[in-house]
Amino acid sequence: MKHNKKFILKCENCHYEVQDFKEWFGSMQKCPKCGHKIVYAEYSRDINDVISLIKEEHSKAKNVFHYFDFLPLYNAENVITAGEGVIPVERWEFLEKFAKKYYNKDIEVVAYRNDLNPGTGTFKDVAAAITASVLKENDIKEYCVASTGNIANAFSHYLAKAGISLTVFIPDDALKANEAEVSTYGQRVVRVKGDYNKAKEVAAAYSEKYKILMSGGNTDAMRVEGKKTMVYEWLRQMNKMPDVYIQALSGGTGPIAIDKAIEEMKGSEIEVKLPRFIMVQADQCAPMRMAWDDAKSKEFPEGWEHKYPVLESPVTKVPTLANGNPKTYPIIGSLTKKSNGEIIDFNEELITEVSKLVAYNEHIQVGPASSIAIGGFFESLHKGFLNDGECVMINVGEGVRR
Repeated sequence: MKHNKKFILKCENCHYEVQDFKEWFGSMQKCPKCGHKIVYAEYSRDINDVISLIKEEHSKAKNVFHYFDFLPLYNAENVITAGEGVIPVERWEFLEKFAKKYYNKDIEVVAYRNDLNPGTGTFKDVAAAITASVLKENDIKEYCVASTGNIANAFSHYLAKAGISLTVFIPDDALKANEAEVSTYGQRVVRVKGDYNKAKEVAAAYSEKYKILMSGGNTDAMRVEGKKTMVYEWLRQMNKMPDVYIQALSGGTGPIAIDKAIEEMKGSEIEVKLPRFIMVQADQCAPMRMAWDDAKSKEFPEGWEHKYPVLESPVTKVPTLANGNPKTYPIIGSLTKKSNGEIIDFNEELITEVSKLVAYNEHIQVGPASSIAIGGFFESLHKGFLNDGECVMINVGEGVRR
């Protein structure tokens, strides 16, 4: 349904129309009618208008705000950017040759180089840019977030640019380097005795006690709206959607955002389809993979998406993926099934070898979470999840400096 405003926020549960972020923030990010914590942005502008933006030359797109008309922001003067979002899609022929030589499959492999985001060099920069801009527009002075690392750094960077104070709650096993970087932006770090889930609990208690807004996590409308623009970028650069999308998985904003973009573009002049999601977890912290395998073995019985294990204080070589309590599994599992995809894991002991392989062939250094995603490509080939003639997109989520 069209409306007079640029956008509204609609409650996922009861469909109440939250008029703007001022109302949403005023209710402490809960639906004023039913108390639900998830809303999605709905725009009044015709989605076909985004096509002209997609068709523009690469040189004309400077950052994610190239798509300003389809982002939840009113005044361009509130934009906070470091040039993120306009990053290359690169052809990785060495992986294509591997697939052909060892599996006799002709596959196009492309890498989405999030490590080239100019903010902090991660998949999180686009979400942080939108969040900082929306918070600035709504005159928010303080914010808090729980993070295993990359969100902490990205939010610290962008919120500092917006003049917003941030308190970051990190788990006990978070890297010292992440803690140090947050501090360099003048933001506050609280290291929690416990795992990531404990950090989220403490952050939520802090938010409630002091009435300070807290990031809504993987389903936060600001994060989803920012990350959905990667679909626009793929169409702009490749003039097509990938058939398969591979991403390292902790919470899973990526597939949520891709699905949001696809749903918005239904009925537009560009025919788009949901890629098959292959979500990859580090094998020492893989509760979603465990839940998926169990549901798959039972042929996905009714209610399967709500059954998942909780791992207490998982020990992993990839702290940024250390999420032992996958509360987004009902969403991620359902989206993976909807796309005819898979949730798999990859051996953490091999991430250094994967990183060396990429460095040798592409002369770039990828971080551990990115190595898990790239490892997922090899695992998918081995398990027969990739087919002849497909275009496979690997999300390179971070560089080695992360």
